[in-house]
Amino acid sequence: MAKQMTEMLKGTLEGIVLAILAREPAYGYEITARLREQGFADIVEGTVYALLVRIEQRGYVDVAKVPSEKGPPRKVYSLNAAGGEYLDEFWRSWEFLAERIGNLHHTTEESHDEGEK
Repeated sequence: MAKQMTEMLKGTLEGIVLAILAREPAYGYEITARLREQGFADIVEGTVYALLVRIEQRGYVDVAKVPSEKGPPRKVYSLNAAGGEYLDEFWRSWEFLAERIGNLHHTTEESHDEGEK
């Protein structure tokens, strides 16, 4: 199941990270920690940092360099208007897919249950 979960996350992680940033700005490690708090324990920081580069290049976030007590300044990411629009579309797409997958799952279970009788 781990491989299947990884593949599914690839298509949704961008939206998940933007949803985290919609709550409040954060830097890479904070985002990784919040993902882990939400149960995404297997996500590594490198994956998150690569994704942050992509969403920055796509113009979905604003970046501010904030001094750090330890080492170089941290890049703090905050959702901007373009990112908010993308996130809204992500949620619409998610709802559409979740509803249809749920319906398919329900009808598949019904068929399976009837076949066992």
